Amino acid sequence: MSATTPSGTIFAIKRYALHDGPDLRVTVFLKGCPLSCHWCHNPEGMRPGTQILSLPDRCVGCGECLTACPQGALSAGPASVRRDAGACTACGTCAETCPALAHEALGRSWTVAEVMAEIEKELPFFEGSQGGVTFSGGEPLAQPDFLEALLAACVRLGIHRAVDTSGFATAETALRIARHTDLFLFDLKHMDPAEHRRATGVDNAPILANLRLLAETGARIQLRLPLIPGFNDGGENIRQTGLLAASLPGVDGIDVLPYHATAKGKYAKLGLPYPGADIPAADPQRTQRAAEILRNCGLTVRIGG
Repeated sequence: MSATTPSGTIFAIKRYALHDGPDLRVTVFLKGCPLSCHWCHNPEGMRPGTQILSLPDRCVGCGECLTACPQGALSAGPASVRRDAGACTACGTCAETCPALAHEALGRSWTVAEVMAEIEKELPFFEGSQGGVTFSGGEPLAQPDFLEALLAACVRLGIHRAVDTSGFATAETALRIARHTDLFLFDLKHMDPAEHRRATGVDNAPILANLRLLAETGARIQLRLPLIPGFNDGGENIRQTGLLAASLPGVDGIDVLPYHATAKGKYAKLGLPYPGADIPAADPQRTQRAAEILRNCGLTVRIGG
């Protein structure tokens, strides 16, 4: 790797993943996402850059972090340590130092070589299968230089490469990444621009344009429909989604992903309100109905990813 090879921010590496593409995979989660979906199950990956989370209930008052902090951003409080947000640079020293794990770093900077060293540990498990690496997030296309360098490094090792994306990026970025990608796991959240904007914070026009562009240029695509009760599970939206998907070359099928609220505890840990609090539980009958509408459009449908 050259000295100019980009680095990026990653918040997790998951081994032995079974639902992030074909066969057994390593999933690398890149931090930062331009969307703010009400049902996001990885809220720790939404903000770019490293975040430091303090957990007062774990603090034992030892003062180790106060001494270690190179910015002097920490001070003793009545019940736990106080953090000066203006002085803190999220260097992670407090998280590395604290014996009680009362500070936690969400994401850190990685070089391409560091990530590849982790991926290469799993090479024996990929042999004889379509197993490989999936780059997820956050939104991996939000770190295009880093993602492209990682994909290119995987190409050199002959590793199968998938990118799990919302599709929200420039067309130039989508095409750059497609050159090194074997499979896109591409989310379709809603066909109506206003509804999409209301629930995710962004318009769906660039997403749909990139989907069509990737399909027309020969990319292999597995569509994913996160089925959110009261948002996108109406029959007409499902039908429009199916008609679009069926019209595109290179689409392998569509996965219907029923909503779940398992990330609620993550929001609590981050000190954030859960934006999906008003979303009702998934209805198996409506899930089956959505799958049937999509099959009637000529698509291969799986429930779950």
